[in-house]
Amino acid sequence: MTPRSQQQLSVLVMSTLAFTVCFAVWMMFAVIGIPIKAQLGLNETQFGMLIATPVLTGSLVRLPLGMWTDKFGGRVVFFALMLATVVPIWMIEYATEFWHFLFIGLFVGLAGGSFSVGIAY
Repeated sequence: MTPRSQQQLSVLVMSTLAFTVCFAVWMMFAVIGIPIKAQLGLNETQFGMLIATPVLTGSLVRLPLGMWTDKFGGRVVFFALMLATVVPIWMIEYATEFWHFLFIGLFVGLAGGSFSVGIAY
């Protein structure tokens, strides 16, 4: 295996792992939303907003992330994006009200923009 193909394989493996983590984080509220709904007594509209907030943020942030990827490179933007999603994930532990989860969902949704970064990278 040539050094170039080793580097390509390394990028492929790491990108796949990073995509998996980002997708899991992005869709996290679809899984934990059911216990949150029961605990907070959310109605269907509130539950829909909780689930849709990260998806909406992920969709809207793709264009700026793609532009930053073109400007700064995929490795830097991907790393910064994954770092930016750590804090909201950590904040879930302290969320107790509906608006806390909505606010966190806005930032968790950043992980959904990883596809525009990773494809260019």
